[in-house]
Amino acid sequence: MATAMVNIPETAAPGEIVEIKILISHPMETGFRPGMDGKLLPRDIIRSLRCEYDGETVFTAELHPAIAANPFFVFHLRADRSGEITLVWADEKGNEFRQSGQITVG
Repeated sequence: MATAMVNIPETAAPGEIVEIKILISHPMETGFRPGMDGKLLPRDIIRSLRCEYDGETVFTAELHPAIAANPFFVFHLRADRSGEITLVWADEKGNEFRQSGQITVG
């Protein structure tokens, strides 16, 4: 199970560029590393990250096995309306996780 620490500003001025941060706690096992028994550990990585602003996709990232464990992302968006910002990430097994926050523009 991947968990995350998300930082979404609570307020912004109209048109302000805001910073969104997410730290996803996940081991990111590549499938190339041997376990204690010498057999390869099964691959288990986060495959994608998406940010939706009031249902509209504003940021996407496709991840590959070379990314570090517990990846940290920072990106910016223009706050032009109050609404919900949702971060969605999916792992190798097809599990999807999401975390949301509200931003008030005014």
